[in-house]
Amino acid sequence: MTYEVVFSPEAQNQIDELHAYLADRFYPGNADRYVARLIKTCSSLGLAPHRGARREDLGAGVRMIGFEHRIDIYFRVTEAQVIIAGVLYGGQMPTSLG
Repeated sequence: MTYEVVFSPEAQNQIDELHAYLADRFYPGNADRYVARLIKTCSSLGLAPHRGARREDLGAGVRMIGFEHRIDIYFRVTEAQVIIAGVLYGGQMPTSLG
């Protein structure tokens, strides 16, 4: 079974902010490629959604995987979806994964 991967509005905003940050400080093409790899990694959760570390301390059903040593991807798995709840850069801690 393949799960649908959806991004919460908060996660999408975090990705947009990350892209703007990287594009401003580095070459915009590099920011595009980095974010494309990040989204591809998130999308791959549709094929294997139960990987990563459980983070029940952050909320019921929350899991986390790392991306390229700098980003933590927080998500939940439902019957048919993987919901990307947060995409945090550089050791940021989630405040809410509601």
